[in-house]
Amino acid sequence: MSPEQPAPDPGALVAGQRQHWETTFAANPQMYGTEPSEAGRSAASRFAAEGLSRVLELGAGQGRDTFGLLGAGLEVTALDYAAGSLAGIRDEAGRAGLAGRLTTLTHDVRQPLPFADASFDACYSHMLFTMALASDELAALAGEVHRVLRPGGLCIYTVRHVGDAHYGAGRDLGDNLFENGGFVVHFFDRTLVDRLAEGFELEDLTAFEEGDLPRRLWRITMRRR
Repeated sequence: MSPEQPAPDPGALVAGQRQHWETTFAANPQMYGTEPSEAGRSAASRFAAEGLSRVLELGAGQGRDTFGLLGAGLEVTALDYAAGSLAGIRDEAGRAGLAGRLTTLTHDVRQPLPFADASFDACYSHMLFTMALASDELAALAGEVHRVLRPGGLCIYTVRHVGDAHYGAGRDLGDNLFENGGFVVHFFDRTLVDRLAEGFELEDLTAFEEGDLPRRLWRITMRRR
């Protein structure tokens, strides 16, 4: 961030992003399509193979990966701060006969997760960690994920990284956060990955691409010690 550029107000940034996502989802009911992402399919397969049945999904969005997890026979607790998108997920789950294995909760992950210790076998998140969250907020969230996972549980999450074509483009908010087209993205470097892995065994970091740009991402797999 340039010295003359004022720091963004955190409260205004959070409120603005929540409203932006609510509006965007409402205007584009199938913004990312209906099929699970590559990362979602991989996570669902991994969780099912290991018998990790209780899954916490952070940033469920419009539910394309939620239904991939449910389709693999898993019990899913889906969180998002966009209440409208969660309502759509519940409606679709009811029509598909999957509501019995789905719980949804409107929640801002900047706040402690509202679950008891060791409540889940696994945690999955596609792109939530790469949203408008400062590094300290991400570290706190990783600590909460560690708390609510049982020992030996898996956390799989994806993020855009500093090798992405959009890194450095748009309004520089500091802390590797950039606003472009109304969306704020936190681009990860390896130092941040390692910081969030404290208390976990970092099992895997896989680079992949998604979308038309394409977006360049990492899929990160961590096991709770």
